[in-house]
Amino acid sequence: MSPVLLSVVMPARDEAGSLPSALRDLYAEFVREKVPHEIVVVDDGSRDATWSVLQALRGEIPTLAPVRNTGANGFGRAIILGLDHYKGDAVIMMADASDRPEDAVTYWRLLGEGHECVFGSRFMRRGDLADYPRFKYLVNRVANLFIRVIFNIPLNDTTNAFKAYRRSVIDGCRPLIAPHFNLTVELPLKAIVRGYTWTVTPITWKNRKHGVAKLKIKEMGSRYFFICMYVWLEKYFSRGDFKRK
Repeated sequence: MSPVLLSVVMPARDEAGSLPSALRDLYAEFVREKVPHEIVVVDDGSRDATWSVLQALRGEIPTLAPVRNTGANGFGRAIILGLDHYKGDAVIMMADASDRPEDAVTYWRLLGEGHECVFGSRFMRRGDLADYPRFKYLVNRVANLFIRVIFNIPLNDTTNAFKAYRRSVIDGCRPLIAPHFNLTVELPLKAIVRGYTWTVTPITWKNRKHGVAKLKIKEMGSRYFFICMYVWLEKYFSRGDFKRK
């Protein structure tokens, strides 16, 4: 049985150049594949025309539900705000058009098959990367290897934001505490540690055509490490207090 509703949660900061094509392509694919959905885009304190672009797009994308973050900004905070407004099962996507709409449809189908979480991997057979910066690639591979080792899991792309979760999983992982890009690690690791079912599927990633990347590796290293240790302590020392009941 397929999910009743797939809620795309998409944080956006200064993405006026990327959003029109990203949202139009996503909406067209969902309509073509008959995916019941909503698209919750969170404007995370943009200084460009992002909010105006979202308002204009509402006229042609009826499932678009923009939200404005008027509080403290941050990638994780924007996602959490989106998760406070969504209605169905959640798929987190980037606003820079790096994630393929076709892969989001695959996520929806896998959730419908009974999986509680769907994790995409760019680094497995049939996965693909286009124009991925070499230094970022090396850092990514080291970070994901570290996570695989300390958590003893086969997932090799934990740090990628593009993942899908049943609503029950999101509720079972609250409270979410990571305010920045480290939320992309907190959510899947909590879901795994707390005993939710998950599967992995190959996905394709392509580099943005507009704007600049918001992830600053030098700033995020300690924050990723903190959140990994936070969930690691839960895994090995909480005596199952946070496991799903």
